[in-house]
Amino acid sequence: MSPRGFLRRSIYKSPAQLRLMIEPGLATAAALTAMREAVRPGITTLELDAIAESAIRARGGAPNFMLEPGYRHTICANVNEHVVHAIPTERPLAAGDIVALDAGAVVGGWHGDAAFTAVLPDFADDARTAANQRLSEVTEQAMWHGIARLATAKHLNEVGAAVSSYVRAQSDYGVLEDYIGHGIGRAMHEDPPVFNVPTRRRGPEVKPGLVVAIEPIISAGGIETDIEDDDWTVTMSDGSMSAQWEHTVAVHERGIWVLTAEDGGASGLAPLGVHPVPIP
Repeated sequence: MSPRGFLRRSIYKSPAQLRLMIEPGLATAAALTAMREAVRPGITTLELDAIAESAIRARGGAPNFMLEPGYRHTICANVNEHVVHAIPTERPLAAGDIVALDAGAVVGGWHGDAAFTAVLPDFADDARTAANQRLSEVTEQAMWHGIARLATAKHLNEVGAAVSSYVRAQSDYGVLEDYIGHGIGRAMHEDPPVFNVPTRRRGPEVKPGLVVAIEPIISAGGIETDIEDDDWTVTMSDGSMSAQWEHTVAVHERGIWVLTAEDGGASGLAPLGVHPVPIP
C-alpha cells in the first residue's frame, strides 16, 4: 500500500471492536490457506483468484479488494518482477516463478488483509529456486521480526526499524519505501502508516486497540518501481525478483494476536520468544 490515501479515523479500537475483527481475519486466513494448497505450475492467477473468493464467501465474508474503485478481483497476484497490486491473469504459473498472493476479507463491515509468497521450484535451475526461496524466507522473517517488535514497542515506528534491521543483517536486498503497511478496521486502509524502514518520527503509541497490517515488501535488487499501463501493476524498475508477506495484528490488553493467522501467529512468533494471546 502506498503511504498516501489512508482513511483517517481513530486508530484505537474498543475491546468489542477488536472481537469483531476476528472473523474477517479468519476469512482472510482461509483464503491464503486455500491458495497455498492450490498454487503450482500450470495454475493461473485467475484460478487462484476464484479459489480465494470461494474461501472467503464460505466463511460469510466478501472480498474487500473489490471495494477499491476500479478493482474487480479478490487478490493481487505479483509474479516475479511484479511487486504489488498486480491484476490476476490467465498466464499459467511456471516452474521457477516466485509469486506473492495478497488477499483480504470484509465481514460485518470489518476488514482483514494478509499476503504470502510462494516459490515454485525449478528442478532444472537449482540456483534460481534457491535465490527465490532465500528472498521469500528473509521477507517472511522480517515480517515476524516486525510483529515481534510490536509486542514490546512503545511507538509504532519501532516496527520499521526491526524489519529493516533484520533484512540488512541477512542480505543486501532492497526494502521498498513507497509501499508500506497500514492501519485497518472499518476500512481496509486506515491510519496509521506502518513503515518498513526507520523514520525520524516515533509514530503513534502502541497500546490496546491498535490494529495494523505489517507488510514488508522486499526486492532482490533496487527499490525503484514503475506502474504499468493498467494503472495497477507495480513492477521493479530493474526487473529484479520481489517478495511480500503480510499479517493483520491486533494489540489488546493482554498482548498481541495475529488476526490473519489461524494460530494467532504462535508458530511464527515462538522462535522469537513472543507468545500471542487470544483477544478476550
